[in-house]
Amino acid sequence: MLVATVRGETGPAGCLVGFSTQCSVQPARYLVCLSDKNRTERVAAAADVLAVHFLNAGALELARLFGERTTDEHDTFSHCSWHTGPAAAPILDDCGRWFVGKILDRLPLGDHVGFLLEPIAAHDDGSDDGLSFQQVKDLDPGHAP
Repeated sequence: MLVATVRGETGPAGCLVGFSTQCSVQPARYLVCLSDKNRTERVAAAADVLAVHFLNAGALELARLFGERTTDEHDTFSHCSWHTGPAAAPILDDCGRWFVGKILDRLPLGDHVGFLLEPIAAHDDGSDDGLSFQQVKDLDPGHAP
């Protein structure tokens, strides 16, 4: 599971992401799909970069924060530690593996929009164990599916 974050004119936005994949080795490309019902997608529609955070197995509270609370109604970033990273992207301090990607394209994909990213900066603290879908499948989404 991932959390995608983006900076908008009125501040940062972020959401839990269930659909993503590496889609090219050379050149390096990654696809992140954001629900068309949340603020993060609307903010990302006008952004140049998106930050992608790979959640560790112990990051259930962070998944709950960005999966169950929408930045439309809550200041989710006031409930976690973060800083401004490369290209002014919001970086979550409790995620040891993340990258910032330049948005190359936006693709309508049903009820999600796919953001094709070119990684421009990355950090890896060496943690291996990721948070799986099975660990978050019971969360109540911030928006209706």
